Amino acid sequence: QVQLVESGGGLVQPGGSLRLSCAASGSIFKIYAMGWYRHAPGKQFELVAGITSGGTTNYTDSVKGRFTITRDNAKNTVYLQMNSLKAEDTAVYYCNADLTTAYSTRSDYWGQGTQVTVSS
Repeated sequence: QVQLVESGGGLVQPGGSLRLSCAASGSIFKIYAMGWYRHAPGKQFELVAGITSGGTTNYTDSVKGRFTITRDNAKNTVYLQMNSLKAEDTAVYYCNADLTTAYSTRSDYWGQGTQVTVSS
């Protein structure tokens, strides 16, 4: 059984910062890519940022220069540092991990989601 547990969401004023964390646990054999997605009301579910096991990153255009994704492979944890937050960043943020376990082939796993609200 694999679990992805997210933390760090909340309410922040425009221009503020938040740091999201997502820790994967269970019978994990290898984690390939990890990423953060978001879903805002009335908008499409989108990839915000992704990072490979080797550290290569990619970002959706709207967050480039403001968000930074990092990972700690020893802790099976991925982070999303969000700076200069805007109202349009308001969404539920989901962690994703592409991994294999001791008992299953390569699959996608998801966290439960954490709410980020940017408002004055």
